[in-house]
Amino acid sequence: MRPLVIVPTYNERANLPLLLDQLLAVPALRILIVDDASPDGTGEVADHYASRNRARIQVLHRSGKRGLGLSYIDGMYVALRTDATHICQMDADLSHNPADIPRLLDAAGQADFVIGSRYVKDGRIENWPMHRRLLSAFANRYIRAITRMTIRDCTSGFRCWRREALERLPLASIRSDGYAFIVELAFDATRAGLRCAEVPITFVERREGASKLSGMVIIESAIVPWRLAARPR
Repeated sequence: MRPLVIVPTYNERANLPLLLDQLLAVPALRILIVDDASPDGTGEVADHYASRNRARIQVLHRSGKRGLGLSYIDGMYVALRTDATHICQMDADLSHNPADIPRLLDAAGQADFVIGSRYVKDGRIENWPMHRRLLSAFANRYIRAITRMTIRDCTSGFRCWRREALERLPLASIRSDGYAFIVELAFDATRAGLRCAEVPITFVERREGASKLSGMVIIESAIVPWRLAARPR
């Protein structure tokens, strides 16, 4: 098993050192940071760590803030050019625990992709205000009702893909950005007949910096499930 994790960053200078230290503690894990020219110097922090850990850390610098979806797609193309057998994705804000990655990798032995889920038995959310909890729970019910996906946590960005599963997805044709990208990727995977497993995680609200959730992100997330459901099979 040769795992690689993709971590998109934008203004995560305060969180990135701790995250990288924790990721480097996961045996054999390689790390791909995809930075969108963060004005706070996140890219320089990533480069510093990469210079000291060239065998395990790579940094992809992109010009300007181009969005979460394109960050992941660009990162996935880079990852697929390596010999990685498993490609993970996670947030940079310490809301996802790197210590959970081995559990996702273990579950990938029986599934094509694995989701770190807040909404299965033993899954938890910590330090979120009630309105965020209600919005997230409603969003997942809304998405499942419209798309008919059976995934419990459609909006989780903590995932692990078997290489051959990711190669089957139409990355070049994905139109969504922001958090809607995560939903569209899961939808394409289920439409392709890929097997999904969900393992419980404890999701923790970011420690430093501002949330990337905005009004436009919410609007796009509300529209995208209808577009996906209208696709011909």
